[in-house]
Amino acid sequence: MCSIEVTPVIATERLVMRGPVRADAMAIAKLAGDPGVAGQTVCVPHPYSRDDAEAAVERAYRLDWEREAEFAIEHRNFGVVGMLGFKVRELGRPELGYWIGRPFWNRGYATEAVRGALKWVKRDWRKRLVMAGHFADNPAAGQVLCKAGFLYTGDVRLKPSRARAAETPTRMMVWLA
Repeated sequence: MCSIEVTPVIATERLVMRGPVRADAMAIAKLAGDPGVAGQTVCVPHPYSRDDAEAAVERAYRLDWEREAEFAIEHRNFGVVGMLGFKVRELGRPELGYWIGRPFWNRGYATEAVRGALKWVKRDWRKRLVMAGHFADNPAAGQVLCKAGFLYTGDVRLKPSRARAAETPTRMMVWLA
């Protein structure tokens, strides 16, 4: 008997979100290797190499998709444009993180991806609460989250940024289904 692990697939008007595969590593490394991208995330170091991207894909293969998720954001015409994921954080609550490569900024892809992912969270994952945050010096990320239905909690936390090698003020938000 053959067993095939299938990750969820989320389709929106312009995007498909799916589990990353090894063939995505080069595009992920190129986009996440931009210090302007890495510096707006908690987990992406800078510099970011193809080896880092391959390790990230391997980690995604081992995820327990009942608890966490990691999606490659693929544009139907341009290929991989970013990543989006949910990690278990405080009190077992999922926390959303995402990034979009600089060549694809200001086109609405982040908002479209986050909205699509939240529909999946509610419908398929059956979660009713998701946390998120954005670095205080990145208001564009806050706009994306607001457009997707997140609300500010009033809490500002210092979160580490691997690329910045520093703790960075992070404005926390919550989404309630």
